[in-house]
Amino acid sequence: MRGLDLAAYFFGGALFTNAIPHFASGMMGRAFQSPFARPPGEGLSSSTVNVVWGFFNIVVGYVLICRVGQFGLRDTYDVLASGAGALVFAVFSARHFGRFHGGNRVERL
Repeated sequence: MRGLDLAAYFFGGALFTNAIPHFASGMMGRAFQSPFARPPGEGLSSSTVNVVWGFFNIVVGYVLICRVGQFGLRDTYDVLASGAGALVFAVFSARHFGRFHGGNRVERL
């Protein structure tokens, strides 16, 4: 069962990370890419859709980290699993959304 708990913490960390840009963009009234846009993940969704999607990610992330197994802040494996999920999803998001916002280009002096 320990492996399933760590998998849940990994995906919980990824969902918490995914919630940040959606929730923040929505609260600032900005459109942002979401799975509900056309085409999914590339088109823009309204700020309201992004707030709801961000909140959904927070709720599911909470369930995966806080309600599955016995997550311990002092348990190195638990923290590493959730941190790895957050890092992997953050790097994926940076590469994916960098295409649309210029983040994949390096400015040369």
